[in-house]
Amino acid sequence: MRHLARLADYCSITNMHTKNLAIVWAPNLLRSKQIESACFSGTAAFMEVRIQSVVVEFILNHVDVLFSSKLSSVIRDGAGVCL
Repeated sequence: MRHLARLADYCSITNMHTKNLAIVWAPNLLRSKQIESACFSGTAAFMEVRIQSVVVEFILNHVDVLFSSKLSSVIRDGAGVCL
């Protein structure tokens, strides 16, 4: 994900900003067996991929926070867990 976020930094040259990268990579990063099965119609599959691309775009836009060592240590230590 960090690599894709770095690629987005060069969007002025490549025109591959986070939205474009998300559209291209979401079906591979968030693969769904339901979409691949025959029971999904074209419209339903399109909506599922659209949701996946929104999720990947969000992750790419917030990669520094989501994959920071500080957040990882908070999760690992169990701090911030509310029950």
